[in-house]
Amino acid sequence: MTEHFDVLYLGSGHGTFDGAIPLAARGKKVAVVEAGLIGGTCPNRGCNAKITLDQPVSLKTQVENFHGYGLTGGPEIDWPANYAHERAVIEGLPDAIAGLMTNAGVQLIHGRGQFTDAHTVTVNGAAYTADKIVIATGQHSHRIAIPGSDLAHDSADFLNLQQLPKHLTIIGGGYIALEFATMALTAGSQVTLLMHGDKALRAFYQPFVEQLLTQLVAKGLDLRRNWAPTEIKALGNQFEVLSATDKIGTDWILDATGRRPNTADLGLERIGVDFTDKGIAVDDHLQTSVKDVYASGDVIAKDQPKLTPTAVFESTYLMHLFTGDTTAPIKYPVIPSVVFTSPRLGQVGTIPTTDQHQYQVSLSDLKDDWYRQTTRDVQGQNLLVTDDQQRLVGAVELGEQAENTINTLLPAIQYQLTPAQREQLVTLFPSIGFTAWTAF
Repeated sequence: MTEHFDVLYLGSGHGTFDGAIPLAARGKKVAVVEAGLIGGTCPNRGCNAKITLDQPVSLKTQVENFHGYGLTGGPEIDWPANYAHERAVIEGLPDAIAGLMTNAGVQLIHGRGQFTDAHTVTVNGAAYTADKIVIATGQHSHRIAIPGSDLAHDSADFLNLQQLPKHLTIIGGGYIALEFATMALTAGSQVTLLMHGDKALRAFYQPFVEQLLTQLVAKGLDLRRNWAPTEIKALGNQFEVLSATDKIGTDWILDATGRRPNTADLGLERIGVDFTDKGIAVDDHLQTSVKDVYASGDVIAKDQPKLTPTAVFESTYLMHLFTGDTTAPIKYPVIPSVVFTSPRLGQVGTIPTTDQHQYQVSLSDLKDDWYRQTTRDVQGQNLLVTDDQQRLVGAVELGEQAENTINTLLPAIQYQLTPAQREQLVTLFPSIGFTAWTAF
């Protein structure tokens, strides 16, 4: 017999479980279909693994910043031990997330789901129906379309490296490329970064991106701009990346040329769901072109950053929509972004361009702040954007504490706090929060 649910999700990542758990707890009959690890990309082969590996990298950078300022010598990164710690941290997450869902009443169905019709999904030959179905299948690593691309590795492969190669070549200029370049470089590998164009991290404030690249080059990064790979060849135990005019020998290649939505083999064409290579089209209620079929998380084609907190927000919104808490369209808050390099690069809100003359822009060097001097976080800058009522509308920081600065400033931007309202908030002193809050 076909089993029926109120809501069925395809995929088990943050686009699903942050909403599915409270939805089931409130009495809805909920199922989650997952072919891989429970929890999806972020807990298993993304954010959680990355930030665990990065902690010793960030700490090593902080110690080095104190050379001559109270510390001598320095730690060395033991990558095999770092990898073992990463595994210990994340290996239990799939079972933990599965436990949270099943304890709330969610039924987990293991296998790959495909649409039979707009209310029916088939998994391992069994059919399941639902009043509403949510596609939350996330994204996968893109493969560069050149001969020999199968010789390159993806981000999941990097996160599973038990030993770093002596020389690492990275193709790309986004989050993954810059973050993993920082890790490998700081851990002692030689790193060559191949950028197809002349700009990295295109969504970020470019003057700070250039400062970041300059700092990484000073640490030993071999940066090649406007370098378009045409082929990858195996040469014994090594590899060669070729362009029309150049070639690079290397021990290991990371293809960090982006990510693509997981829309293949779901039966979307069969039921008429509109999608492109950028993802699934949705309306302002996250409903696809097919009634009662929704999408959540990175599989959506959207202007908002494809980040874990965005997926959490969308999943939670759908929970409120399905329980009748709201009938309103989704209204996204300001969404911050951070690149976990050393130093970090974080930003949120309105970022200045040449045609935004209605805003005031304040630029500060971190070295000019006394608290940054105590933490030796002096290689960077802070930029604040305010409107004509002195309300903060945007912020960017390049610095070791960028993520904390941006988080501190986020409420002022989201709630458009006036100077008088900001005066009513008292932060801890001394702290990075006090420094950020009193900067404007």
